[in-house]
Amino acid sequence: MNNIRLKEFESEMNKKRVTVIGIGISNLPLIKYLVKLGADVTARDKRTAEKLGGNYNDLKALGVKLVLGDNYLDDIDAQIIFKTPGMRFDVPQLNEARKKGSIVTSEMEVFFNVCPSHIIGVTGSDGKTTTTTLIYKMLEKQGYKTWLGGNIGNPLLTHTGEMEPEDYVVLELSSFQLHTMRKSPEIAVITNISPNHLDMHKDYDEYIDAKKNIMKYQKNTDILVANSGNDVTRKIGEEAKGEYRCFSTKNDALIYIDNDMISYNDEPVLKISDIKIPGMHNVENYMAAIGAVHDLVSRDTINEIAKSFGGVEHRLEFVREKDGVKYYNSSIDSSPNRTINTLKVFKDKVIMISGGKDKGIPYDDIGEPIINGVKTLILIGATAGVIEDAVNNAYEKLDIGPCVKILHAEEYKEAVKLAQQNAKSGDIVLLSPASTSFDMFNNFEERGNLYKKLVNEL
Repeated sequence: MNNIRLKEFESEMNKKRVTVIGIGISNLPLIKYLVKLGADVTARDKRTAEKLGGNYNDLKALGVKLVLGDNYLDDIDAQIIFKTPGMRFDVPQLNEARKKGSIVTSEMEVFFNVCPSHIIGVTGSDGKTTTTTLIYKMLEKQGYKTWLGGNIGNPLLTHTGEMEPEDYVVLELSSFQLHTMRKSPEIAVITNISPNHLDMHKDYDEYIDAKKNIMKYQKNTDILVANSGNDVTRKIGEEAKGEYRCFSTKNDALIYIDNDMISYNDEPVLKISDIKIPGMHNVENYMAAIGAVHDLVSRDTINEIAKSFGGVEHRLEFVREKDGVKYYNSSIDSSPNRTINTLKVFKDKVIMISGGKDKGIPYDDIGEPIINGVKTLILIGATAGVIEDAVNNAYEKLDIGPCVKILHAEEYKEAVKLAQQNAKSGDIVLLSPASTSFDMFNNFEERGNLYKKLVNEL
């Protein structure tokens, strides 16, 4: 296909001084791609050569200049800077580079500019990975050539040359990726918004504004799918420039629940009892996905996916049953709200391992759900004390005495062992951290994989 915008970008990179900040999963293919295009590439990362491991030698062999360690952002001299999604756009070093004439962008922003295909973007505080995956699977099952990217799947910029106008690209987009975005997808989905990532954003308003960029630049022919049962997303929906498809389990909406059925504009689409993955939050994820694909896939396709899709790894993932005890991994639960939703899935009280890094969000609301849904709470990591305080404050608010057994662990092997020791046949052990993983791990996948390894070794 003759993609003029892509050819212009590739031509523009030739012999340009380009800096890529962050040598991670998403940026490694980008670095190699830029080298192939003839750019003079410098890669910068806070990690040392030793911590980069084989990637250090691979990039050196390609002729990439490397600036590593604590001062990795000093003296940036580049015509174009690709920043990592998790870095704020206004750090002093980037502001200084802009003054010198540098253009600061990201892999995702360039992708939006050069992608020739239909783009469906999904964001939200919770549920975006599952919703993105559902949309992708439904389109793929229907027979479309479909690409999965953003926070999930592979970086897509290097595959743009393989894409056709009739293809569909489904992107999971974080607030970090959206923060500086100046284009919106033709179908935008917002699952919900609640306080999150306040360690990275100045305040809740800035976080909301970043999320709104997914629909801010839409045209009147575009579509916004948003949760009208969520106060923030309902208000965003009222600003839609094109077609607004609202869904809700709580109030009147285009996509709603009637007994055991999800209906779209009074047309039955999917029986809730046919959805394989548990929890009302996953019913909402299906409602969001149905809103996105309603004109594109058949009801039969939606039903086939619902009956077969067992969920995304690290999201209420069944690990094993040992001595009558079932172990679940929900390492993705990186906020109190996620853990609250996960606890709603189980009818009986569980044994829960929780805690991690604090990202500046309130934990007040988690106390009562823990009292109602947990019998033994094993706390680990930096937020252990905050979560315990939330439980104790809930006791006072409810005017009841302590009823949750609280234990503390220094590391995950000890936490899993404590869970096994306190469980009896018929119990459920759940990893639901309610916090990010960055106090002990590089990401939530690493945390979940360690938990699964320890559980399988019991």
